[in-house]
Amino acid sequence: MTSEDRPAYALPLLLLDGFRTIIDNLHRELARQGHPDVRPVHGFALQAIGRGSGTVTELARALGVSKQAAAKTVRGLEQLDYIERAVDPADRRSQRLVLTGRGTEVLSLSATALTAVRASWVNRLGASAVDDLEGALETVVGRPDVAGTMDLPGWLSG
Repeated sequence: MTSEDRPAYALPLLLLDGFRTIIDNLHRELARQGHPDVRPVHGFALQAIGRGSGTVTELARALGVSKQAAAKTVRGLEQLDYIERAVDPADRRSQRLVLTGRGTEVLSLSATALTAVRASWVNRLGASAVDDLEGALETVVGRPDVAGTMDLPGWLSG
């Protein structure tokens, strides 16, 4: 089917299905490696905490969710032993969210699994096609720095 034959709604659905395929593959691999309870929102939160969103308020802002939603995610991550709270040395009344060894491990495993998923796309489509796809998306989205804050969980829930 050519782009002229596809309905206009096909593009967002294909992009969403592509995202979902990547995330589903990632979570199957994480479950296989001992992390069956980690969810996509956990990954977004762990990345934000690892980049310095060290309070519930900062995490809520990074995820684009309410403080209550961020607090609920934090409680879940604490129960799974991915994060812990530590006294902030700059303000002893405040607590900082920090990754545990298990939290650092799941982020490392995620990076490895995502590298494998990308490699499988390269095997199916070819390196230049994947490079072109990524470049085109960077151009359209206007964000070549994909390591920045993304409020996808908040956007999806809002």
